[in-house]
Amino acid sequence: MQGGFEAAGDLATGGLIGRALEPEAGEASAHGAHAHGNCLNCGTPLTGDYCHACGQAAHVHKTLWSIVHDVLHGVFHFEGKIYRTIPMLFYKPGSLTRRYIAGERVRFVSPLALFLFSVFLMVATFETIGGPFGTPGKDDSFINLNTTELKAAIDKNQALDAKLSPQLAALEAERSAIKAKGGSTGTIDDRVKKLRDELDSVREDLKGARAAKDMIDGKSSPSDEFGKQNFNIHTGSATLDNKIKKASKSPELFLYKVQSSAYKFSWALVPISLPFIWLLFFWHRSVGPYDHAIFAIYSLSAMTLGAVGLSVLRAIGLPAGVIATLFVFGPPLHMYKQLRGAYGVGRFGAAWRTFVLLLSAVIAGALFFLIVLSLAS
Repeated sequence: MQGGFEAAGDLATGGLIGRALEPEAGEASAHGAHAHGNCLNCGTPLTGDYCHACGQAAHVHKTLWSIVHDVLHGVFHFEGKIYRTIPMLFYKPGSLTRRYIAGERVRFVSPLALFLFSVFLMVATFETIGGPFGTPGKDDSFINLNTTELKAAIDKNQALDAKLSPQLAALEAERSAIKAKGGSTGTIDDRVKKLRDELDSVREDLKGARAAKDMIDGKSSPSDEFGKQNFNIHTGSATLDNKIKKASKSPELFLYKVQSSAYKFSWALVPISLPFIWLLFFWHRSVGPYDHAIFAIYSLSAMTLGAVGLSVLRAIGLPAGVIATLFVFGPPLHMYKQLRGAYGVGRFGAAWRTFVLLLSAVIAGALFFLIVLSLAS
């Protein structure tokens, strides 16, 4: 239940932030009857539904319901023009990018507002129904385990341990006797090694089954078992080693911090991506940093909303193979279409740039992940 409230809070925050960036730009007014007198904000005489000097609406709500209305309007009616923007974002991303850069601002949601809303929507979706391939940090096979099955596995491995331990002890005693007489132990050494490996495997399975049963029974948590391990980490960086060890002691807390930092600083993906996009067109003087920024933000919005869509499809039962296919081939196809439409390049030019952009996305993602790790630790 708590996760549901947090998800709703994230969605509301995203809608309101996006709404704040574009407060009713280009929308029809419902307050024409109140267009008289002076503007309550700057005092300019009103001649229409909005003040022509500062842009404030002629009518200002002063009721408690108006606060609720603003929240609901921000979440569920985040720009009527979003219904024009979203379809174009997926079917004609290049045209959307080019038209926005050319100056068609009122018809479409601005890239930044859309990106912020899509990030919060993705977080809310992941917290509610999980991601495209399940909820991060949850092992579905573990959740579905049955305590009866685990008890049977424990009994089976205990029986094998009780059977193999005496056999190993007898073989080791026999080997010691042969050594004392000066004889060769080559054959028996192989038997001892084989039996010891088998016994070690049985004991490892027994340990895992017991730990799983304890977690299901509520006697321990995955982080408890993880934290009991002794890690000898040597990456060459003492700072990084300490962060990894700290994360290993409480992986659940660490993953929560990573998720929190990831969506709070998701905007950092834009400046990280810009140099890579610039390299694809640095000899084209007709496009500049602003064009690349709009391209990057709309592209990131599409990928984020695509992840939301795949999560919903997984939740309603779409086969994992279909989701994986869309996940692998969807982003390259979208990049190709957006590059062709936004920059007016040919098929070959869009194809090689798509390939380079995919590699750049991997590098940018790795850099972003390192930034998130440093902020979460």
